[in-house]
Amino acid sequence: MGLCESTLPQVGRDLRPQEKDVLKSPLIIFVVGGPGSGKGTQCRNMATKYGFCHVGLGQLLREEAQSSTQRGRKIRDIMQQGLLVPTGLILDMVCDNLLARPKSRGFLIDGFPRELEQAKEFERIVGRAPNIVMVFDCSMETMVRRVLQRGQVEHRADDSEPAIHKRLETHYTLCEPVLTFYQQKNLLRNILAEEAPESIFAKCCFVIESLQ
Repeated sequence: MGLCESTLPQVGRDLRPQEKDVLKSPLIIFVVGGPGSGKGTQCRNMATKYGFCHVGLGQLLREEAQSSTQRGRKIRDIMQQGLLVPTGLILDMVCDNLLARPKSRGFLIDGFPRELEQAKEFERIVGRAPNIVMVFDCSMETMVRRVLQRGQVEHRADDSEPAIHKRLETHYTLCEPVLTFYQQKNLLRNILAEEAPESIFAKCCFVIESLQ
């Protein structure tokens, strides 16, 4: 049986004033890019170097889908149907994750926002925009090649070639309005992600250090 749309929150829960206060001071960096763009690897590197918390949205969703909570069961059903997880559930998960680390000096939120509604809803709930949005720029050919290589190593079900092309098409369609939204706020920082990992990491560090 499919899930009734009305049971799925399209908006996240509102944060209490003291919760918003907790999220005023840390750096909040959104990191976006298609599957295989290398953003996960670089987020882990940046988190280690700068002492930030790496919040990987894909990983969060996979972990939540394996849990036996009501939210976990909803997310599992949605993902099994190949549908997008509603914005409200995504925002609740992201905010819970940030609030669980009140002492963190910075957050790298990897794979978020996936669509414009998530970007706007984050600002409404948290009461602020991110400090910057890093965009990992990579050709489709490079991303497909990298994801196929990863699939051979990690045996992830969503890393087959037809699934990759579908995910990339969805990513580009949903991401374009997000990039325009942040471009207008002058928050976009493009990272050319075709080069060697060390070279890409140096560019990421340059962007972060320009904030401090």
